[in-house]
Amino acid sequence: MKNFVVKTIANAGALAVAVWLLDKITLTGDSTAKKAGTLIVVALIFGLVNWLVKPILKVLTFPLFILTLGLITLVVNALMLLLTSWVCGKLDLSFHVEGFWTAVLGGLIISVVSWALHVVLPDED
Repeated sequence: MKNFVVKTIANAGALAVAVWLLDKITLTGDSTAKKAGTLIVVALIFGLVNWLVKPILKVLTFPLFILTLGLITLVVNALMLLLTSWVCGKLDLSFHVEGFWTAVLGGLIISVVSWALHVVLPDED
């Protein structure tokens, strides 16, 4: 359970950095507390999307992974971020990613920040 909470907090932090750095990734809310709550829910959705859809997409794109020497991972991460944005739109959450290239850059930022946070934060069950 502790591992799940740590990963969710790391995802929320990484998403917050992407929202802060990129103008076309938006998170709106009336107050800071509402934004933080929305960010936690978005992090949960992002984690769920990565847990359910990403492995399937990785298997389907494995030949492209070999062909591009792993660069297709940037596209897969962008698609996961766009799917998270779409799900948030359907759930009426105020998180939106505008455009594919923004999603590619956002996915790269989220991957780097998430990796750094996982190095710093404890990883125990």
